[in-house]
Amino acid sequence: MARERVLGAPPKGSSPAGGGGSPPWASSDEESRRRDAALRPRLLREVIGQRKVAQRLAVAVAAAKKLGEPLGHILFDGPPGLGKTTFATVLPNELGTSIQMTSGPALSKPADLLPFLTNLEEGSILFIDEIHRLPRVVEEFLYPAMEDYRIDIVLGEGMHARTITMRLKRFTLIGATTRSGLLSGPMRDRFKMHEHLEFYSVEELAQIIQVNAAKLQTQITPEAAVELARRSRGTPRVANARLYWARSYAAACHEGIITAEVARAALDMAEVDREGLDKNDRRYLETLIDLFGGGPTGVEALAATLNLAADTLADEIEPYLLREQYIVRSPRGRLATPRAWQALGKLPPTPSIPAGQKNDSLFDQP
Repeated sequence: MARERVLGAPPKGSSPAGGGGSPPWASSDEESRRRDAALRPRLLREVIGQRKVAQRLAVAVAAAKKLGEPLGHILFDGPPGLGKTTFATVLPNELGTSIQMTSGPALSKPADLLPFLTNLEEGSILFIDEIHRLPRVVEEFLYPAMEDYRIDIVLGEGMHARTITMRLKRFTLIGATTRSGLLSGPMRDRFKMHEHLEFYSVEELAQIIQVNAAKLQTQITPEAAVELARRSRGTPRVANARLYWARSYAAACHEGIITAEVARAALDMAEVDREGLDKNDRRYLETLIDLFGGGPTGVEALAATLNLAADTLADEIEPYLLREQYIVRSPRGRLATPRAWQALGKLPPTPSIPAGQKNDSLFDQP
């Protein structure tokens, strides 16, 4: 089963977009993915933010070119939307090779991985998103491929079974995960580089917004870019979503130019407040404070009350609330901080002293 190159030079006589505009049946998700791909940088020097990571990758790429070796296996981890897939798609452009992309949940058995491994070119890249969700049997199937560039295929069953060893072309495995702790130790140790991506500063996000606005041929003022960046939760993916919404709002309700006033009005309509909290964040805090008295309460109880999956809370909502100190995690569950009470316009409760207990000091005289 042949697989076409995901990235690389298009065939002669064909356009990169595949021949014209989007088909009328293209879904909004497909359209969103195409727009995100169009906004992604193509080379490491175009990457904004994560400078230390980009510098280390540049050294690794230069070494691989000079030594004539494939790039070492790389693991990217960090919260969603920080650029793990972006780095994975930039590296084949730097190396002049191709990339095949899949995800952990799509690989339920070793046979699902075979088409990707057998169609790899010399020095090409295999990218597995959400690699922590690989089944253990698929992980173990990958070990000899990562170390010795070979796979062992078992044919038959029982006493008639025999093993065939198939050599693979040298390749680079890039894994992306939001939960590196769920990776097994043997899998994690086989990656030559392990890069953790951090949240972006407001200045970096404002620069990303201005660059992407230029790609979208949209005029935006520096003040508006800062306003959008301030409410983007330190995440480029969120910043792009804010930019798309402000662009649509400016085109529909104004002259198409995103000013600071237009940006504020657009985000107010989207129910994103000045601290970057959206309606889901506020609903989380309101449930924790109004229903559970500020906690402590477990994530399962919160998830059941909000009718959301516990993984959704842990992966999408809580990281920002924890980072900005709206909540804290304790052994007994989640607790709302005074900042969370203030964000909802409520006064935090004062600690009560049990009846009959005095707040005596060690220095009080008898």
